[in-house]
Amino acid sequence: MSAKGSDDGSVEDQVVGNLSKYPVLPPTYTGKPRKGHLIFDACFESGNLGRVDYINEFEYDLFIRPDTCNPRFRVWFNFTVENVQCDQRVIFNIVNFSKTKSLYREGMSPVIKSSSRPKWQRLPSKHVYYYRCPDHHKNYVMSFAFSFDRETDVYQFAYSFPYSYSRLQSYLENIDKKNLSHVRRETIGSSVQQRRLDMLTVSEQSNLDCDVVSCQRVVFVTARIHPGETPSSYVCQGFIDFIISNHSLAKLLREYLVFKIVPMLNPDGVYLGNYRSSLMGFDLNRHWLEPSPWAHPTLYTIKQLLLTLDTDEKTKLDFYIDIHAHSTMMNGFMYGNIYEDECRFERQSDFPKLLCQNAEDFSLANTSYNKDIMKAGTGRRFLGGFLDEKSHCYTLEVSFFGFMTNNATQIQPYTEESYISLGKNVARTFVDYYKLRGLIPEHLPAQLTGAGVNDYRSTLATGAVASNSNNRVKRDDRSSFEKAVLDRFNSRITPFSEHRQQRYNRSKDSSRY
Repeated sequence: MSAKGSDDGSVEDQVVGNLSKYPVLPPTYTGKPRKGHLIFDACFESGNLGRVDYINEFEYDLFIRPDTCNPRFRVWFNFTVENVQCDQRVIFNIVNFSKTKSLYREGMSPVIKSSSRPKWQRLPSKHVYYYRCPDHHKNYVMSFAFSFDRETDVYQFAYSFPYSYSRLQSYLENIDKKNLSHVRRETIGSSVQQRRLDMLTVSEQSNLDCDVVSCQRVVFVTARIHPGETPSSYVCQGFIDFIISNHSLAKLLREYLVFKIVPMLNPDGVYLGNYRSSLMGFDLNRHWLEPSPWAHPTLYTIKQLLLTLDTDEKTKLDFYIDIHAHSTMMNGFMYGNIYEDECRFERQSDFPKLLCQNAEDFSLANTSYNKDIMKAGTGRRFLGGFLDEKSHCYTLEVSFFGFMTNNATQIQPYTEESYISLGKNVARTFVDYYKLRGLIPEHLPAQLTGAGVNDYRSTLATGAVASNSNNRVKRDDRSSFEKAVLDRFNSRITPFSEHRQQRYNRSKDSSRY
C-alpha cells in the first residue's frame, strides 16, 4: 500500500494507490473486523485516500494519495467509511497536504453525506482544526472530529462537493433527451484513456447556419482543466442551465451570440481523483504553448479549435473564459491580462464590473490583471496574447469556501446551489455587456430588465448615447455612452469593494484557530 520515500515527496511514506474496503484494526487485534472497526474505501470514481494509520480507538491519521505520476500535488480527498457504531466518536487527521496556505485557516470545513442523507453538507467549522503538527515534521495537518449516528449508513467525506465525469455525462444525456433545437452536443476529442471530450454549442438555429450568417459572435467557456477544482463544474452547469433555458434573457442571448462550452477539459484526472494533474502527471494549464497530441490530447484539441475560430472570417471570438476554483481566496473573481494598449486594457475591465452588479458573491477587490511569467503557459495568458485584440480572455475563479456580501457580517459558505447561481449570473451579464457594446438593442421589453439593464436605462435617460445607423454604439476608443455607464458603475462599486475588503480582513482575524 505504501513504500518508503523522502520527506519532500510526502510526510513519511510515498502513498501510491487508493484504499479498497480497507479495515483499520488495533495493532494487537487478530480476526475479522468487529462493529466499530472502521472500513475505509476510495476505490471509486474521483475517490482519493491512500493510507490510514490507527493511532488509538478514537484517532486515525489519513494520507492523501498524490496525483497520478506527480507526487507534488496532494490536496483532494474523497473517501467512504463504514462498519461504524452508533455514537462512535473519532478524530481524523489528514496529515500530508502539499499546500500550506489553505482556506481551512479561515473556517472552511470538509463536506459529508451518508447513504440515508445523500445531500452534501459542510461539517461545522468549530470541529475542524488546521495547524502545524510536531508529530509530522511540523507539516500542516487538518483534523476534524465527527460522531457517527447510524450504524447501517456508509459515510462519505470529501475536500469539496464532488462532481464526477459520470455525473457530467448524465447531465449532458439529460440535455440530449430534451431535443432542444438550440443545443448541439458533440464529441470533439478524447482523453488518453479514451474518455469523451464533450462540447455544447448553444444558439438559435439560424445562427448556426454558416451559409446564411455573415458573422458569428462566439463566447467560449471551459472548466475542470484542474480535476480537483470541483466548484468550477457547478458554476459551468449553472451557466449551461441558464443559456439553454426558456428565460427571456437566455432567448435574447441565443439570438445574438453563439456559446461553445467544454465542461470538462481533464476527464481522466477527474475520474482518477487527482487534484491538479492529468493521468500522465501534467498540469494541463501550463502546456498551452505547445500541447502534445499524445500527452495532452484534450488540450491540443481545444487549442486547435480556438485557433481555427480565430482565423475564420465569419467568426468573432469575443470571449474565452476558463473556470477554476481557488484554495486560498474568498468570493468569485477574475484574472485578466495586462496589455500595452490602454484602451484594450480598459475594455477588458468592463465585464468584471458588470458581473459585480449581477452577482453578490463576485469581488472586484479580488479581481486582478497580471503578466506573471509563471502563468505564461495558461489558457488566459496564451490566448490573450495570440487571439485577435478584440477578444477578451479571463480566468474565472470561485472560492472553495465562501463569500462576503455587502450586508453580511460573516463569511457565507458556498453550497452546490450558490455555485450554480454564480454560473447563471455570469450568463446574465452577457446581456449587460452586449447592450453596453450596442449589439443588443438598447430598448428592451419590460420582462428583460435586470440590475445592470436598469442602470443602462438610467444612463440612457440622460441622453449620453451615441449610435450609428445600425443602432449600435460607436466603436471609438471609448464612446461617451460607455464612459457614462462605467463612471456610474465605478462610483457605486469602489466604496462597496473597499467596505467588503475591510470586513473580510476583520473576519480573517476572528476565524483563525
